[in-house]
Amino acid sequence: MSRLTRPRPASVREPTIALINVVFLMLIFFMIAGTLAAPMDSNLTLVQTDMLEGRAPPDTLVVHSDGRLSWRGKAVDSASAFMTGKPENGQEQTLRIVPDRALPAEVLVRLSGELRAAGAARVMIVTERALP
Repeated sequence: MSRLTRPRPASVREPTIALINVVFLMLIFFMIAGTLAAPMDSNLTLVQTDMLEGRAPPDTLVVHSDGRLSWRGKAVDSASAFMTGKPENGQEQTLRIVPDRALPAEVLVRLSGELRAAGAARVMIVTERALP
């Protein structure tokens, strides 16, 4: 009588090779990504702005959240009244406006159009720029 031999169960292998490949590729990726940005000069010191006063530049038209206008701390009745009372410098007039954060966008767009219609060649909106 012949005996049949049982097949041996295959040994289960751990997928360590695949894991090593993934870790190696991640290492290469982070090495390359870290060298894409040029390093800053070591002698460079950045400007400190934490002690600055947060106020509008003096030659800007300030638009408050309720739509009120002010120029250099004084109330202004309307955009057309502001443009007629503003001194001309003999050059193309660029007007800077500083809107309140809570001011609705419709009011800002309407005010910009009124200022352009009243004679402003360019209307620039001054905003806060945050660091990334």
